Amino acid sequence: MARGTVAVMAEVPVELFKAALGRFASGVTVLTVRDDLDDHGITVTAFASASLQPPLVLASVAASSYLHEVFLRQDLWAATILAAGQRSLATRFSEVGRPSARLLLADLPHRRGSLSDGLIIEGGLAAMECRTEQRVEVGDHTLLVASVLDVTYVAERGAPLLHYTGRYTTSVTPPASGPRRHTGDPWPA
Repeated sequence: MARGTVAVMAEVPVELFKAALGRFASGVTVLTVRDDLDDHGITVTAFASASLQPPLVLASVAASSYLHEVFLRQDLWAATILAAGQRSLATRFSEVGRPSARLLLADLPHRRGSLSDGLIIEGGLAAMECRTEQRVEVGDHTLLVASVLDVTYVAERGAPLLHYTGRYTTSVTPPASGPRRHTGDPWPA
């Protein structure tokens, strides 16, 4: 096969693909953004560091999300990495037809970011203010590549809220299995 060409494989069933990636535990983050009308927020489980110098993050937003259009228009937003005790927040910001982010946070400590105007949720593991530098359409999502303008806080302690096999959890205990197969990993299990 010539360099740069991709072999066409049989289509992977969506449910099998979801099941496979569901075995990858990921952190849970709430993104908040303000537009001319209101404050909005969404729970994302695809959020990652993209670069240390300059500091860049990636966030993946479903094109079917009502917030997708807002993130296409607004460059400034805030991200809060949720702690283990914030499962209800993750659920609030993932519900279909949810109200304004201000209403969702009315009973919880939060503040407005001075650089992004996004709502920063207190009590998470970390929060940052970001500016989208690039939007990349990939399949049914858009990747937001964003500069980190400020890290507003980092908790000294705490466990993360995780998303694993389609559920929020605070720890992942692998199922009992037989002897470990050699995977080429030089580190012991």
